[in-house]
This record gives sequence, structure tokens and C-alpha cells, in this order.
Amino acid sequence: MELRHLRYLVAVVEEGTVTAAAERLHVAQPGVSAQLRQLEREIGEPLLARSSRGMAVTEAGAAVLPFARAALAAVEGARLAVDELKGLVRGQVRVGMAPSLAATDLPELLAEFRAAHPAVEVSLREGTSAELLAGLVDGMVDLVWAGIAEEPPEGVAYRVVTEQALVAVGWPPVGAGLGGVGSGGVGSGGVGGPRSGSVTVAELVGAPLMCMAEGSGPRAAFDAACVRAGVQPRIAFEAGDPLLLARLAARGLGVAVLPEGAVRAAGVELDPVGITPETTSRIVLAWRGSGPTSPAARAVIALARRS
Repeated sequence: MELRHLRYLVAVVEEGTVTAAAERLHVAQPGVSAQLRQLEREIGEPLLARSSRGMAVTEAGAAVLPFARAALAAVEGARLAVDELKGLVRGQVRVGMAPSLAATDLPELLAEFRAAHPAVEVSLREGTSAELLAGLVDGMVDLVWAGIAEEPPEGVAYRVVTEQALVAVGWPPVGAGLGGVGSGGVGSGGVGGPRSGSVTVAELVGAPLMCMAEGSGPRAAFDAACVRAGVQPRIAFEAGDPLLLARLAARGLGVAVLPEGAVRAAGVELDPVGITPETTSRIVLAWRGSGPTSPAARAVIALARRS
């Protein structure tokens, strides 16, 4: 069994036909068919079968396919490791980021990385923090910027980039009057000004609340604070974009619970109100703590940690 046998098998499965696989591999179609027949003789079972839609994988082929892909990936990893020793970093790095972190310095970091390693393909993937951290463990992404309230899953290494307090934007809610706690309400401190007064978690849950979507770090932190306070929040709006929630709060549609930095980035004419007891959400840079990591991924992780 040779690597080209496995490469041809994977190509036919992914392309659907021998003809398309041959075009992808830049080889003659009869050569692909001959190599596949030789592989099947070695295995002792048919791996592919013709169907109305092209080539279908047999039960034996489905059993062999993961090992074929793993072998090809291992060989490519070995080549990239040698390139790394020569000072050449190639390949691909997959970066995950929660949409709520769009205002971070990730674009600047990736621009710096691309300038230093132009041969590396960088792909971005969005999702909630929970989804991205799970994808990190499963090997779907190499590096993640995420907000967390608790420790990340086992097998994930991380560094805290920043820790921000959650604040209430739009407190007190429209029509609630200005005589109670948090009566600073609409402040005069300007965009992203200092916190105006404070409000307890128990007081907040009586208002129509606007929170980050489930699975995000700030939402997990606020939900945990509600559990500790023994209260059940009434969520009027959910969104993955904190800037949208801040603008909705500025229109009087409810009270938005957001990280302090997101309020500054939103530029709304409302002073944030502190929440007591203080509740914080951390933004972390996370990567797999064990298992193989490509040279390209190691390079961007190293740059991010230095930055």
C-alpha cells in the first residue's frame, strides 16, 4: 500500500467521480482507476461502487477512509514541520472568534501575521464562545478568541486577554422614574462615560432585559450571577452583537447587560450603570493544550501571546 493509493481514494470520495478526481490530481483517469483496483486487491474488499450519482463508498471503504485521511495529514504535517525548521511556515490556520468580539485587535494581529507569513492561508470562523471552544477540542479550529465566565473545557490552554465588568445600559428603564437605585439613568458624562450609580442583580430582573445570546461569555456570567442571587431574569431581547443591544437600549427598548468595553465601542449617549455584586466576563485567547498543532497554528499562537 502506497500513499498515492490513499490519496486517490480520498480524492475520488471527495470529488464523487474518477474523472473529477483525476483532474484534481492532474493525472490520467485510467491511472487512478488502476491504482484504486490495486488498493482494493491489497485490502481484499471493494472500496468504491458505481451509483447513479457517481462513485459511492462501500462499507469497507468507509472503514478505510478515516485512516487514509489521517495518514495523508500526518505526511503533510511532517513536511510542514521540516519547512518550519528551514524558517518557512506554510499551510493553513483556522481562527475562531465570537461575533461579539469584533471590536478587538484581532484584525491587526492577523495583518501582522500575514505580513510575516504570506504563504499561510488564514480562515475565520464565527460562532458562540461555547461552540468555538468545542470546535477547538474537536480540531475544527486552531485558535479561538472567546468570552468565558468559567474555566474552558478540559484540554484547552488559554491566556486571559482582558477581564471586563458587566454593566447595565438604559437603567432605569423608561417610565420607571428616577428616584430609585441607579437614578443616574441617562447620564451627562458623554459617550462611554463613567459609570453612573449602581443596580443590583435582583433589581435588574424586574426590568425588560436585553442580553447576549446563550453560549456567549457575558451571558454565561450574567446567568451565573442570577443563579447566585436566586432570581430568574426576564429576557426581552437576545442578540450576538453587543453594539445592537446598546443601540436598542438607547432607544428605550429595555436594559442591556453588556461588558463595559462593548458599551464604549457602541458610542451610545447613555452612561453605563454598575451591577452589584460585580460580575465579570473574561476574553481569552485559547488553543489546544495537547495533541498535534500545525507549524502555522503555532506561529500565530506565538504572535498572539507576544502581543
